[in-house]
Amino acid sequence: MPLWLTESDIRAVLSPAELIGAMETALAALSSGQVVQPVRTAVEVAGRSFFALMPAFDHQHAILGAKLVTVFPANAGKGLHTHLAAISLFDAATGELVAVMDGRYITEVRTAAASAVSVKYLARADASILAILGSGVQARSHLAALPLVRKFTEIRAWSPTASHLEQFVKDSALPVHAAGSAADAVRGADVIVIATNAVEPAIENAWVSDGAHIIAIGACRPSQQEIDPALVARAHLVVDSKPAALQESGDIVKPIAEGRFTAAHIQSELGEIVTQKKPGRQTPQEVTLFKSLGQAIEDLVAADLAYRRAREAGRGQSLKL
Repeated sequence: MPLWLTESDIRAVLSPAELIGAMETALAALSSGQVVQPVRTAVEVAGRSFFALMPAFDHQHAILGAKLVTVFPANAGKGLHTHLAAISLFDAATGELVAVMDGRYITEVRTAAASAVSVKYLARADASILAILGSGVQARSHLAALPLVRKFTEIRAWSPTASHLEQFVKDSALPVHAAGSAADAVRGADVIVIATNAVEPAIENAWVSDGAHIIAIGACRPSQQEIDPALVARAHLVVDSKPAALQESGDIVKPIAEGRFTAAHIQSELGEIVTQKKPGRQTPQEVTLFKSLGQAIEDLVAADLAYRRAREAGRGQSLKL
């Protein structure tokens, strides 16, 4: 009988540090050709809202499944999560359904864990100033994950909504400075996270110092941008999936269409750096950019880890279908 796991079950069994290692494995498997994964199928619903299907199969680790996810930005004004999801896992040998679980929290934490992998491989070893643009779910998950791979002596945050920024700073277990503007947060920062709902550039090239590492986790449709195109052109550009980036990321496909650079500007997938097939940061002065779109294999590896840990801990409810 399949196991049903709620968000509280998953929160109880997923360790942030273990999840970072799992995302490193997932990204390496994706870039090594071990994973069968199409670019996600997205059905536009209304405005910026869409529904997407994200299946994948990891041959080596026998992980098979899919995530169904909805992205409804207007939910923020209704007190609801903007990203909601469910994940199903199947037995890779028999095709039997083995688990169904809430995917909202997994989406939240696997995104931050993948970003932490990018910091591990692309940020300077002496990176000490973290800037976070945003104050929502992803801002909070990144604030929890990134200090696990770098020691930050200063953390800055900015949000377009002052009350949300105030609450973010208040709720943080770490000391966070509320910046007066996005530019104030970014200038001089070593690691910069763009965790807003921006569909137009939220960061300008002129704000970013040499040697910075930027993590961009939004603008996942070809019509959307969250980064100044001049900054994308300036940076050593790394993605989670090249096929997905060249189809889904407006931060990449729009500048290509405008003739600012070609597809060859994508230096590598992060998994290629993890497996040492491609180099990461080349110099201390280089600006590195990780454009994260979120891949199905990340969700399924996280879900598989949650399933195994839940079985060990006796969490979840067995269901008869």
